[in-house]
Amino acid sequence: MAVKVYVVFYSTYGHVAKLAEEIKKGAASVEGVEVKVWQVPEILSEEVLGKMGAPPKTDAPVITPQDLAEADGILFGFPTRFGMMASQMKAFFDATGGLWREQSLAGKPAGVFFSTGTQGGGQETTPLTAVTQLTHHGMVFVPVGYTFGAKLFDMESVHGGSPYGAGTFAGDGSRWPTEVELEHAFHQGKYFAGVAKKLKGAAA
Repeated sequence: MAVKVYVVFYSTYGHVAKLAEEIKKGAASVEGVEVKVWQVPEILSEEVLGKMGAPPKTDAPVITPQDLAEADGILFGFPTRFGMMASQMKAFFDATGGLWREQSLAGKPAGVFFSTGTQGGGQETTPLTAVTQLTHHGMVFVPVGYTFGAKLFDMESVHGGSPYGAGTFAGDGSRWPTEVELEHAFHQGKYFAGVAKKLKGAAA
């Protein structure tokens, strides 16, 4: 049976959605892996989103907490808000109490990717604080580490991402993920899918 990897994200302005596309491509490049991209429910009104200048949402289906139980591995993507995940993603995690009671996610591999406004805006604190959500579910956190290689050490250009996962800097919203940031996202998807495949094979 194919290994099911879910890419679950929240994106206000499209930066995290762009990373999610590359994450999907990377994961789908692993033989025997099926990838599905989902977005979490929006909790802001259309009026508020309009005042924020947020573009329309992507056509990715909206996930429910129970859908998570069907995945063999899950990558969560979100922008930062003051060094932690955006409230939309936190609200989604808050709705997974039923899965927690049933231990439906225990033992499943999970990873994270993210977007911040600036270099000091949470490229490490955002994923670090997100690990608490995974821990309470008993999920197995799979960081990308330094498997991306030399490009993660590159000092010639500004780029997001960290050992925790792929990342991008949005700046004032006009900066989009660079080629290196997208490559990092692709690599994370491929790396994570490989780990999820190994774990499912070992459990079979």
